Amino acid sequence: MAFFYAILSWTAQALMFMLFLLFLALLGYCLYIKHIHMKYDHIPGPPRDSFLFGHSPTFLRMMKNGEVIHDKILEWAEIYGPVYRINGLHYALICVTCPEATKEILMSPKYPKDQFLHSRLFTLFGQRFLGNGLVTVTDHELWYKQRRIMDPAFSSLYLRGLMGIFNEKAETLMDKLTDLADTKTEAKMLHLVNCVTLDVIAKAAFGVDLDLLKNSSPFPEAIELCLKGMLHHIRDILYEYNPKNRSFINEVREACLLLRTTGAKWINDRKTAMQKGDDVPKDILTQIIKAAGKEESLTQEDEEFMLDNFVTFFIAGQETTANQLAFCIMELAKHPDILEKVKKEVDDVIGMKQDISYDDLGQLVYLSQVLKETLRIFPTAPGTSRTLLEDMVIDGIHIPRGAISFFSSYVTGRLNKFFKDPLTFDPDRFHPDAPKPYYCYYPFSLGPRSCLGQNFAQMEAKVVMAKLLQRFDFTLVPGQTFDILDTGTLRPKSGVLCTVTHRNHKK
Repeated sequence: MAFFYAILSWTAQALMFMLFLLFLALLGYCLYIKHIHMKYDHIPGPPRDSFLFGHSPTFLRMMKNGEVIHDKILEWAEIYGPVYRINGLHYALICVTCPEATKEILMSPKYPKDQFLHSRLFTLFGQRFLGNGLVTVTDHELWYKQRRIMDPAFSSLYLRGLMGIFNEKAETLMDKLTDLADTKTEAKMLHLVNCVTLDVIAKAAFGVDLDLLKNSSPFPEAIELCLKGMLHHIRDILYEYNPKNRSFINEVREACLLLRTTGAKWINDRKTAMQKGDDVPKDILTQIIKAAGKEESLTQEDEEFMLDNFVTFFIAGQETTANQLAFCIMELAKHPDILEKVKKEVDDVIGMKQDISYDDLGQLVYLSQVLKETLRIFPTAPGTSRTLLEDMVIDGIHIPRGAISFFSSYVTGRLNKFFKDPLTFDPDRFHPDAPKPYYCYYPFSLGPRSCLGQNFAQMEAKVVMAKLLQRFDFTLVPGQTFDILDTGTLRPKSGVLCTVTHRNHKK
């Protein structure tokens, strides 16, 4: 019995000691958060929801209600000015809309992408996701090495050679729309353009035909799951510790694994072809293999590194372009006068020919303006961030070194001080003779870390839109919402449901 009581006593003492250590850890953490507050509280910003969680409860509440977090960031920018802070646990985010600071920070290679975002995208709930791919890597030398190797796959010469693929895959969409028009069936435009852009990136970048408008595939759902998982992983760092989320988290992990397993197969097939001396395209997949630096005796980390870039391009090369196309269709359907003007340009430049040439794209000036205006109001990849490695003064406010600065093209594109009547869809803002926006329009980011595939994406978007405008009239199905769905990227919440009819070309 005495031994039993001794065990109880030791257990109680151990428990008390552990509770004491936990108390000390919590106290230390709270003191650190207080230190962060004192370090950044001279910067304007909205009142925190709580000492510990900062503004996180506001954002989590918005996510739960299906609201767009960037609308709150915009609202606070209008209240607190061109530089203000947001707190979350022991993190402070400095939101910047000042064009001069935007130019200084985004155009320079000395401000790396922030480590927090890198850590949240390196893995999703323990499964490697984007890793050290081009979008997430923080080390400038490693990024520069990758970028230099990837550049040939996005040269103007190579992009010219992709016109055949752009035309071919856009034609599959036209065939599908013909069926829908003939059967008077509603067209879910976001879904349709998603299929096309995924077909394009699979064929142009990786040499694989998916034909998603004819065949079923697990890839669209896998990408969707990864994006949803990414959103929760970045914005709610406690999400994975809630047992209620376990089932969804497992689905996200499986989706990540599917993409990486697929990438491993495609990469291995291409490596085999290269080793045999077969002719292979100078596409993204070939460049990914070259980026590893060795085509034989690759280490496990080299293999993972290649898969990082595979997943990066597979998702980034499809999702944002599809969303831009869907928003563009939505806005044109809402503005008949603009729709008629861009149709006339397409008729004048393209006429009735089926294949659109690279030179044709350069003549579609007004369509370019329409696509740019779409991205001003709906930048599908709305923000980017950088770490400040030295003290800075922005708009007269001292920003300590180590701060994470956040830039939102969604916010600057909707601020009245940069764009008059910002919610009005007006492609003439981007007329060749109009003043160029000064570092307040950057849907593809700016500077050395700007989107490598932006020319690829806009060529693809032009081909798809030109063919659509050439052959079909479309009207929005009544009753649908024009709200935005925030899934990390921005997309039309309704899916853009349209009634499609064949155009009656007057001779």
